[in-house]
Amino acid sequence: MANPFLRRATEFIRDDATFLEIVSPAPLTAFLTHHPRKADLFELPIRILGAPGSGKTMLAMLAEFRLVEAILRDLTSETNKDLAQALAGAGFLENGKPCVAAVRVPMESEYRDFWELPYDDAIKTKLALWLIQARTMLALLRGLTNGGHRKLEDIRFIARDASEAQLEQIGGLTAAGIRDRALQVQRAIYSIGASLLPPKIEDLPRDATDPYQPFECIQEIEIDWMGERLLVKPIAMLDDVHSLHPDQFEQMFSALARREIKFGRWLMMRLDALSPSAVFRSAKSISTHNLKPDRDFIDVFMQGGESRSKERKRFREMAADMADRYLPRVQAFRNRSVTQFRRLVPDEPPRLTEAKLRELAAQVDRDQRRLEVTPARRVSIEATISAYLAGAQSGDREPEVGLAMTRILMARYANRVSSQQASMFEEFDPDPKTPLKADSSVAEGARLHLNDYSGRALHYGFDTICDASNENAELFLQLAGALVARMETQAIRGRKLALPAPVQHEVLRNKALEVIDGWAFPFARYVRAIVDHIGRECREVSITPNARLGSGANAIGVLETDIGQLLASSDELSLVLKYAVAYGAIEVTRDYGQGGKSWCLIELSGIVCLAHGLTLRRGGFLERDLDYLRKIGG
Repeated sequence: MANPFLRRATEFIRDDATFLEIVSPAPLTAFLTHHPRKADLFELPIRILGAPGSGKTMLAMLAEFRLVEAILRDLTSETNKDLAQALAGAGFLENGKPCVAAVRVPMESEYRDFWELPYDDAIKTKLALWLIQARTMLALLRGLTNGGHRKLEDIRFIARDASEAQLEQIGGLTAAGIRDRALQVQRAIYSIGASLLPPKIEDLPRDATDPYQPFECIQEIEIDWMGERLLVKPIAMLDDVHSLHPDQFEQMFSALARREIKFGRWLMMRLDALSPSAVFRSAKSISTHNLKPDRDFIDVFMQGGESRSKERKRFREMAADMADRYLPRVQAFRNRSVTQFRRLVPDEPPRLTEAKLRELAAQVDRDQRRLEVTPARRVSIEATISAYLAGAQSGDREPEVGLAMTRILMARYANRVSSQQASMFEEFDPDPKTPLKADSSVAEGARLHLNDYSGRALHYGFDTICDASNENAELFLQLAGALVARMETQAIRGRKLALPAPVQHEVLRNKALEVIDGWAFPFARYVRAIVDHIGRECREVSITPNARLGSGANAIGVLETDIGQLLASSDELSLVLKYAVAYGAIEVTRDYGQGGKSWCLIELSGIVCLAHGLTLRRGGFLERDLDYLRKIGG
């Protein structure tokens, strides 16, 4: 079997049982269970937003009623127990029974085709919306009767109050009546969109023009569940709604956001369907058609929705679970008793050879003489570094790290005392006004210097792979898949599967370059030019002798006022940056305060940092302006 890490599970696994074996419950827990508006997720319209590969479709498929039922009917499996626990935490189960009947409806380009019909916008919107509702009802009935656990006559729909006038238009409240009416509507509207020539407005089939709004009528569904009657709330999960025309989406979203609708509505979409301001999270811009977030709808961001440290910790747990579920499907590992992916990518630091270590030590001695640092001062600097390394939590405390830190602190010392006047009678060894300090940022800067000086591996270990993925599940699997491919070669040759740091670094960098080269989204060439230029400049600044930015730079900062003006304009640059964020080339941090100014940080994504040999730590940035972005992207 081909490397499963390099293919989307939603694309190559069609069997429900196999899908449940590898799907991780972590997204349910991360994005729904702990959401601050969890109680409203089944009442208000929900927009679930994320970059391609962030797990939107996987989440929607897992929440479908047919899979929920399959899980609950086989709780002998530990995997299913974990999934059931996650579903309960997310609100899909109550007392071990389903309380939600969700169905996923893919939003193919067919719906967008309706926007090209020669009718008024209102008519085109209703045709597409009624077709979606008809297909939702049909898919819902298929899910409820899947596996032969119940028949149509075991299903009864319950209308919301004051909806009597609408019941006839949807076929009544029996499952058979609703199915028959949905089939009529689907057949009539499909014939319009599929015609070689669209019919005149007066020739449209009556089944396509008569009112049809089951979302506004239906509130609950009563079903038979293992011998008892159970009430469940229907949810339509419209997947990939970004496929709609932007104007079509706005009108459809406004219709779906009507407050009297009790039918759950989840819209799974990519960030690039939003405006540049919305992608940059400008609060005023997220409102649409007089609908305000948190009041009229709720946004669930699958990336960037909480503090960075919590985000990274959560994603590491989710990634570990995903990788461990994929491992047994790798043919070459089946006889190796491999159960944890983390052990295959150890974070044991690399070591320089004795020859390179002696060469580095000689270089430090030369720097000392060139900078005119006294032996006593060097001893003091080395003592400071030794004290830090002795108590450091990082596992990378090799001798070469200490030597590289010594080079950095000596350079800083020389800079800080350069303005002081030397004495003609005493050895010049003044104390700097700002004391030298050895900390984690200097240690990270030292590792960057070592990578530049001797090619020592910089990126390795499970946590690094996760952090470089920017909380994107598909990107993590691509990086992990490249490493697994190398491990398969090791297995064939009878060698150990675990990859040392230098091999991990090489594989990750090559894969990052491949991913960047494969970008094919709008303005990809422009975006590639921008991130490559920023990456080169950040690398250059990061390896300066005194490591003035500590851990190094991986971002630029543009004044917040300038970004605000850009997003309010029709400048093409705003679109370029929107797609760069939406497709994971950059990340944005708004209102970052430093130096008495408010900055918008445009941070290079983890994949770009891998390609350019930059730190994955955040905070270090170069001050730039909008003209700089226009120039380097042109």
